[in-house]
Amino acid sequence: MLTLSLAAIVTLALLLGSGVWIAFALIGTAWVALEFFTPFAPGPILASDFWGASYGWDLTALPMFIWMGEILFRSGLADNMFRGLSPWLNRLPGRLLHTNIIGSGLFAAVCGSSAATCATVGKMTLPELERRGYDTQMAIGTLASASTLGLLIPPSIVLIVYGVVTEQSISRLFMAGIGPGLLILSLFMSYLILWALLKGNRDGLTGRDESSLPLLQKLRQTWSLLPILALIGGIILSIYGGLASPTEAAAVGVVLSMLIARWNGHFGRATFQASLFAAIRTSCMIAFIIAGASFLTSAMGFTQVPMQLARAIGEMGLSPTLLLVALTLLLLVMGCFLDGISLILLITAIIMPLIGVAGFDPIWFGIYLVIVVEMSQITPPVGFNLFVIQGLTGRDILTITRATLPFFLLMLLAIALLYRFPEIALYLPQAMTR
Repeated sequence: MLTLSLAAIVTLALLLGSGVWIAFALIGTAWVALEFFTPFAPGPILASDFWGASYGWDLTALPMFIWMGEILFRSGLADNMFRGLSPWLNRLPGRLLHTNIIGSGLFAAVCGSSAATCATVGKMTLPELERRGYDTQMAIGTLASASTLGLLIPPSIVLIVYGVVTEQSISRLFMAGIGPGLLILSLFMSYLILWALLKGNRDGLTGRDESSLPLLQKLRQTWSLLPILALIGGIILSIYGGLASPTEAAAVGVVLSMLIARWNGHFGRATFQASLFAAIRTSCMIAFIIAGASFLTSAMGFTQVPMQLARAIGEMGLSPTLLLVALTLLLLVMGCFLDGISLILLITAIIMPLIGVAGFDPIWFGIYLVIVVEMSQITPPVGFNLFVIQGLTGRDILTITRATLPFFLLMLLAIALLYRFPEIALYLPQAMTR
């Protein structure tokens, strides 16, 4: 087992380090494992896994939600969110810095992409916050961290991928992401309020009070938020109420996003083509990685390494708490070098047998896994949100990383609370089956 494990790790590291596409790296690792460590021919297994991984009704929701996010990305949504939220946040400690957190949460719910959320909200809020005298470090930290919620708040592309590869209900995963998503939003906003009261207001880092807008103007600006809130609420309630499957809800979401974009005056032939082609490219990339991960999963199954590893860890007698700590450290290290979807696909091929041994609920574990992946989005050297912020601000990675450190620690706190109170994630999925 040790020889095979080392061979797989070295092969994967060499392929990833040489710049090979993630999918090819996964396929190459699986091929080496089957060719040199089992009597089975890799070719037929590869063909079977590629067909099985690319043929499934649940997978249809993936390109539809990606397309919906691409349409809204080009529809002026961030501008609407900023105008709608800003009049009501001036009296809250931290004032308009909360637009990064709440705006990212709202956009995450209709986009599903962390990088797209960060880029879209950041293009609107960062210049405005700097112009109005807000602390740049806190503006960067709130944006980079809150935009990771695009991976957790439904509809989440990452949750769809996890559900497909682990054969879990995508509807239940979507419902399980709501509670933890709101928890992390609350922790971020609470920290921002505490920072404003203890330091920001005293040092003049929270801008100036702009709460003197007439009530009618506030309501008029808030009106621009209603279509987005209706889209989010419609998708979540239709899935929760059993009126639509995630795939059906995604199709309806695409149509409604087109209507919203048209209503904003940002939808035409060029927008339609650009959003469609971008969604196709992203969907094909993810589907290719899923197929490669499926092949690796089969290869690991034929070698029986995951089962032996699960048996060995089970014999070590690690408590669920220690196992979770070890997995968190492992995932954070791997997350420094892999993007979120690749990390989930790679890790589920190896550690899912351990989850059953430890007694973790697979729905709960999926949410935990996504939160750790969120944390990897703001950890160097391959924190994708850090790259997005660097492109928007021109600041170096270390400066941006320091700005996100408090929010990174808050995510660790969220994991601890989720472990102590699993009902945060499991209440809504369990209520669906009652």
